[in-house]
Amino acid sequence: MSRPYGFDTLQIHAGARPDSATGARQTPIYQTTAYVFRDADHAAALFNLQEVGFIYSRLTNPTVAVLQERMATLEGGAGAVCCSSGHGAQIMALFPLMRPGCNVVASNRLYGGTITQFSQTIRRFGWSARFVDFDDLDAVAAAVDDDTRAIFCESISNPGGYITDLDAIAAIAERAGLPLIVDNTTATPYLCRPIEHGATLVVHSLTKYLTGNGTVTGGCIIDSGRFDWSASGKFPSLSEPEPAYHGLKFHETFGPLAFTFHGIAIGLRDLGMTLNPQAAHYTLMGIETLSLRMQRHCENAVKVASWLEKDPRIAYVTYAGLPSSPWYHRVETICPRGASSLFTFSLKAGYEACMKLIDAVEIFSHVANLGDTRSLIIHSASTTHRQLTPEQQVAAGAAPDVVRVSIGIEDADDLIADLDQALTQAHA
Repeated sequence: MSRPYGFDTLQIHAGARPDSATGARQTPIYQTTAYVFRDADHAAALFNLQEVGFIYSRLTNPTVAVLQERMATLEGGAGAVCCSSGHGAQIMALFPLMRPGCNVVASNRLYGGTITQFSQTIRRFGWSARFVDFDDLDAVAAAVDDDTRAIFCESISNPGGYITDLDAIAAIAERAGLPLIVDNTTATPYLCRPIEHGATLVVHSLTKYLTGNGTVTGGCIIDSGRFDWSASGKFPSLSEPEPAYHGLKFHETFGPLAFTFHGIAIGLRDLGMTLNPQAAHYTLMGIETLSLRMQRHCENAVKVASWLEKDPRIAYVTYAGLPSSPWYHRVETICPRGASSLFTFSLKAGYEACMKLIDAVEIFSHVANLGDTRSLIIHSASTTHRQLTPEQQVAAGAAPDVVRVSIGIEDADDLIADLDQALTQAHA
């Protein structure tokens, strides 16, 4: 290779090769449970992690392996592990790091399901989360203590489109000797590459923009390969002998790929959050057009958000791609290609008008998803963020008078006309 390939080339070719058996150019769906070993020694070497290969599709699958390599390449990481959902990816990212009594410091501007997962579900493992305003850097640093094992945020938050100052948060994590985990779902690696801003791990819901067509669920964890898991003694799962593999030390043995190998050999083996090969295939096809779709998503979002901001029926719009946004200055450094297409807007007429608006739209689909080619709309406070307290809803950007939209790739003028007629009905 004479020079590094560009993003548009890598999103099509990274990880993929013509099928050795048939010459098939598109990555086949390897719909198989198990794989025949060459001989007894080969099987033993695979199970001892002495050789890389395919054993059983709960752990490894050729179709999923192509997706993992492509995701690692696009994010600039050393390796990746795919799993069954974005929520699964979050648990798998924390799994090697945490112990009972440990905590994670997390942004208070997270997706409502993540806040519930971190504030409620992980407590059953003996873990806890401390939610902090990540614009208050002193508060973030103060929340870290001897039991903290990670710092967690979203590059572009769901639902409000808030952009995190990743460089500043990464500096806090580095001083504390902790990994920074960044959910990059809303931005995708086309708009933001968190590892370049100091992230240790990047997680994705593949369900959203990466697949882009609302057909499958999936998750992924990308490992930067840059964190020293042995430096502090706080991460024994990666630095100390692993009893299940006869005392093997993941970091000592696999170096930059320690987290990736642990995610497969321990995480997928024992948690079983496996991504099925058909879902991986759909996601690979979606990624082939990621840059083209994200460009249109961003163009449409700017146009729709600008129109909404000028409409007298709207109290405010949270889109970071607008010059009026308090986070507009971060677009150039954190996601220079655009601020994605997820944002909220508040109706001056309040909650009831939000309900009427959602019932009146014709092109927008009322669904609990985002990142589709189709434009989507939802009232977060009564759905995705319903489990949160009123204070948490407001902090997350999901107050009762707020509607969330995910702008698709349709004709932007049609989307504006649809919102206009729906707003008229909502205020009738």
